[in-house]
Amino acid sequence: MSDKVTESCIEFERLVHAQCEALIQAIHDRREYLLEAIRMDKDTKIRILKDQQSNCTGKLQQTTGLIQFCIEALKETDSAAFLQVGSMLINRVANTDMTWHQEVTTAAPRVSPIVDLTLDDAALIRAIDNLNFIQMKAPMTPTIIPSDCSAENNSVTVAWQPPNHSFVEGYVLELDDGSGGEFREVYCGKETICTVDGLHFNSMYNARVKAFNSAGEGEYSELIGLQTAEVAWFTFDPVLSGGAGSGLIFSKNNATVSVEGWEHRVALGSVGFSRGVHYWEFTIDNYTADTDPAFGVARIDVARNKMLGKDEKSFAMYIDRTRSWFQHNSVHERRVEGGISTGSTIGVLLDLERHTLSFLVNEMPQGSVAFRDLYGVFYPAVSINRGVTLTMHTMLDAPKMDYF
Repeated sequence: MSDKVTESCIEFERLVHAQCEALIQAIHDRREYLLEAIRMDKDTKIRILKDQQSNCTGKLQQTTGLIQFCIEALKETDSAAFLQVGSMLINRVANTDMTWHQEVTTAAPRVSPIVDLTLDDAALIRAIDNLNFIQMKAPMTPTIIPSDCSAENNSVTVAWQPPNHSFVEGYVLELDDGSGGEFREVYCGKETICTVDGLHFNSMYNARVKAFNSAGEGEYSELIGLQTAEVAWFTFDPVLSGGAGSGLIFSKNNATVSVEGWEHRVALGSVGFSRGVHYWEFTIDNYTADTDPAFGVARIDVARNKMLGKDEKSFAMYIDRTRSWFQHNSVHERRVEGGISTGSTIGVLLDLERHTLSFLVNEMPQGSVAFRDLYGVFYPAVSINRGVTLTMHTMLDAPKMDYF
């Protein structure tokens, strides 16, 4: 340890010497720049003064020429000829006298002979006086605390311990894609714990963290693997569904939804899916009117005031007491016999491994696969109007289906 301390100090002295020499060289370079600026200012002033001197010389030459002309005119012996030029000469001399006074005798120098600049070195002197040591090395490696890390539903929480004997300005947390792919930054800040939402279900995410300061970044911590839930738990999301102005009424911890108006309103689930197989069900708690509730999935920007399936952002099955249709972008097709009543159960199977959407009514498949080629992020969704009350059930195992 003693040898290492000596070696470290020698190396540190070398670095400080090199940095100070670099600062001295920077001062020399700046001095040359400032001196060159003074020389350029001098050349500019002299050039302006020479131009002014040249103008004055021209005025003197014009005046001298007029005086010589007047002297020659006074030598004229012909009285008539003299009288012809006399008045003209008087006006010209008077005008020249006035302009000479205005343009030459009262003309101040166009530039100051004094350099009106002061070198502002106060800030630099203060900086030199404050020159001192700070943490010169990148921080050591943080340590992930496994007991404080967790995974719940489709989110993970990662906690870590700051590195010892290191000055840290912040941390960078990275996760892979849940399939052993490349890492991406999910957090950058000063906290030592972070929760990341919106991940894939049934996926193993690897996490790592590193610290940084003004000197650079430290090494990554060891990896920790966190497994998201295999089966999703979620409810309706009142905010995603349009908030207080939607007209939807939520109850039972947002698992049940109804509406007072006759216009269809869309309610969205609280999680979106882009990978995996997911199944959830709806119980028809109340069905007293001749309406067509619709069940399915939608993108986050689906129209909230139309029946589900009326726009290109949603895929749905709408159903009445005796039959159902599959609907997307206002195109409905493949009528299937079999309806619903109070107490019926609607199952929705979203298989994003096969990219399909299927429906079940009272645990029996309602027709064949409803939709194929589903890619992207989809939220559980329903559309209802007056006379219908639904309760959503999640954390269910997906039923076995024949994909035909």
